[in-house]
Amino acid sequence: LSRSPDLPISRSHESMLAYRHMFHAGNFADVFKHALLTRLLIALGKKGKPYCYLDTHAGIGRYDLSHPWAKKAREYENGIGRLWEREDIPEALAPYMTAVKAGNPHTDLRFYPGSPRIARRLVRPCDRIVLTELNKDDYAELKALFAGDRQVAVHLLDGYQGLKAFLPPPERRGLVLIDSSFDRAREFARIATALAEAHSRWASGTYAIWYPLMEPGAMRGFARDVKKTGIRKILRLELTIEPEDWALTIPGCGMLVVNPPWRFENKARPLLDWLWRALSVEGAGGVKIDWLTPE
Repeated sequence: LSRSPDLPISRSHESMLAYRHMFHAGNFADVFKHALLTRLLIALGKKGKPYCYLDTHAGIGRYDLSHPWAKKAREYENGIGRLWEREDIPEALAPYMTAVKAGNPHTDLRFYPGSPRIARRLVRPCDRIVLTELNKDDYAELKALFAGDRQVAVHLLDGYQGLKAFLPPPERRGLVLIDSSFDRAREFARIATALAEAHSRWASGTYAIWYPLMEPGAMRGFARDVKKTGIRKILRLELTIEPEDWALTIPGCGMLVVNPPWRFENKARPLLDWLWRALSVEGAGGVKIDWLTPE
């Protein structure tokens, strides 16, 4: 069920999302994911003690939107492209936009930062970043990007193995981003299992799990599997920008946040509402925020 990377993403089967991220860098899903990631990291930095940020599927760290792959579908035009020249960016979104603009010294949008670059701008000197990437070519680019940076450790490793290798961190505080490319079957079940195992070793950590919105049956199964882990305090945030019957690409995406910062849902709602208005196609879709499992 894998597909050629230059084809649109289908949501008809869970295993149909195999792709190289360069094709999709800066799209609406990246904007959603990185806007929330920024707020999570800022919240962590408000407390004095050091923290560790672990990114399980780190990618290459920076994406050139002039690359032929990025230009093929031009997904960034309906994502970061819609925000690039807006002058009404809300305060909550400003740190994210600052991170994107920092990688583009000229007025034109050319480069989009991956989560490692965004995190690097937000961590303090006392904090630490651990990045894992399984694709050898992507790992090489990522390694070169952070060469000589003592705060960033880059490992050629499966992300789920990274959860076992690096948790709990010595800092005892931190954030784990699980951002799978969904290039294998049963990825939802794999994520639920990995989360349960990681949480058993480090229950106090914050976990952010990005996922695409697929067919309703797959989403119900994912929610059921996560609930079965017995983990409490899981916030679910979802953004849909396409009509319900949309089938060419994913219509939306979501993020589960385990142990979110205090009142994070109240701060995330106006941010996501604004993004929905900015990114939705003719007013389709919407925002959903609820507790998958309460405290």
